[in-house]
Amino acid sequence: MRRRTLSQKAPTSPLRNGRIPMVSLLQTLAVAEYLNLRHAANALGVSQSSLSTRIRVLEEDLGVALFERHARGVRLTDAGRRFVEKVAAGVDQLDDAVKTAGMTARSELGRLRVGVHALVSGGFLAELIGLYRDQYPSIDLDIIEGTARETMAQLRADRLDVSFVANAPDFPDCLSRRIWTERLKVVLPPNHLLAHQTSVMWADLASETFLVPYGGTGPQVHDHILLRLAGGWPNASILPLAVERATLLSMVAQGFGVTIVGDATALAPPPGVVFLPITDEPEPVCFSAVWSPQNRSPALRAFLDLAQRVARSAPTA
Repeated sequence: MRRRTLSQKAPTSPLRNGRIPMVSLLQTLAVAEYLNLRHAANALGVSQSSLSTRIRVLEEDLGVALFERHARGVRLTDAGRRFVEKVAAGVDQLDDAVKTAGMTARSELGRLRVGVHALVSGGFLAELIGLYRDQYPSIDLDIIEGTARETMAQLRADRLDVSFVANAPDFPDCLSRRIWTERLKVVLPPNHLLAHQTSVMWADLASETFLVPYGGTGPQVHDHILLRLAGGWPNASILPLAVERATLLSMVAQGFGVTIVGDATALAPPPGVVFLPITDEPEPVCFSAVWSPQNRSPALRAFLDLAQRVARSAPTA
């Protein structure tokens, strides 16, 4: 294979400014490979005399003989062999660094830290993350679950690359993009008086005790319930709980109260509960991606692009 043509200018001292020019090192490797100055010069596309001079200048400045000359070519000295081994390893590392930089720029390597409210099997977010892992298997993906307030604090502290939050936020220091929507549903125990209906209205739920988790979208669900029943329910009965989603749904099944969830949770319904749509809910809840405008990560850019493509192909809620 023909090597890259190198400059044929007269060689200068390899140790000027305390550094050896890369061309001197590459030419030394070529001579060590061919053990023949003429063959190495032909492969490099330089004259044999300029190659010989450059190697000799390098040896003089190093104060070490790298090659022994003989009639049929050259052979490495002990010092030359050790020198070439170290140089070859360094060139390999440099080549790897160049490849790694290129792969990172193309989103083939890197790390992405995603803040979520929850991952529900079959839901949009779970599907999106699964597709991203399939398309970018060399990206290290960290998933951090928390409330919108928690994940936004981590985003601003540069501990997250992107956070997904309910509604369309207006953060002056961040960028955001609406990604997908979900219809709200109420979750009831199967023996509830409303469980036999095909749907409910907010007024039907006025006397219910709502179970709301502290984590995930719990704080936003709490505020949403208050907003929808304001004026018609003077003493809102909302019970915040420090439990995970599965425990919350189990408590609904046992008759502790009802709760509100998005469509995604109903895709894989646990036993003992009933999901009903709320017909007078004016519009589906949207979920948005939020990220810092200073974040130039190619992995993040690829993730946002994929999210937008998946959102376009997803059915409208």
